[in-house]
Amino acid sequence: MLNIEHLTKTYGEKKAVDDLSLHIRPGEIFGFIGHNGAGKSTTLKCAVGILHFDAGTVTIGGKNLADDPLSCKRELAYIPDNPDLYDFMSGIKYLNFIADIFGIGADVRQERIRHYADLLELTGDLAQPISAYSHGMKQKLAVIAAWIHDPKLIIMDEPFVGLDPKASHLLKEMMRQHCDKGGAIFFSTHVLEVAEKLCDKVAIIKQGKLIKVGTMEEVKGDDSLEEVFLELEAE
Repeated sequence: MLNIEHLTKTYGEKKAVDDLSLHIRPGEIFGFIGHNGAGKSTTLKCAVGILHFDAGTVTIGGKNLADDPLSCKRELAYIPDNPDLYDFMSGIKYLNFIADIFGIGADVRQERIRHYADLLELTGDLAQPISAYSHGMKQKLAVIAAWIHDPKLIIMDEPFVGLDPKASHLLKEMMRQHCDKGGAIFFSTHVLEVAEKLCDKVAIIKQGKLIKVGTMEEVKGDDSLEEVFLELEAE
């Protein structure tokens, strides 16, 4: 679904991402962890085409992101760590705007908006301007917008930040259901307990370099993910 091969991204003299390779397959929830400044967000932004990179390739569904960015972006959805939404729009206008971009028909979009807005308890707020939303409400709206075109690949940067416990639980269920249908999810998180329980595979990045990757059991063995992460960080 998502193949990242020898990805390198530099800022001046600093290598934010250094020769990184990852493969996320259909059906997988793939967690990406590392300390602040390790290169997680840069990797995700390169993978969705927001940032240009200096070396390497990114393919989505077998299509090269550099050669065919529009086809690749039709297959994915991206939720940044701090959703920058159009505050002058209402929630429903924003969702219809996203649905228009992806060519979602009226009946299908209405059904999906109703389903996900009811699920995340945002229906009553959709008529309000986004400028009046709390951070958690904006995060819920970004989640609905990501799911609205039923993408094959969903990439998220710290998706649980700002969500209350119920919304976090619902998002985890949505993620699992998406992958059970053959989709894939690649997301970063600082909440190691969530990653340990939710992810099929996990990768740990440090100073731009991949230092551990595999299934959850391969990475953590008999220890907790937190113990493994802290041990690798100390080395």
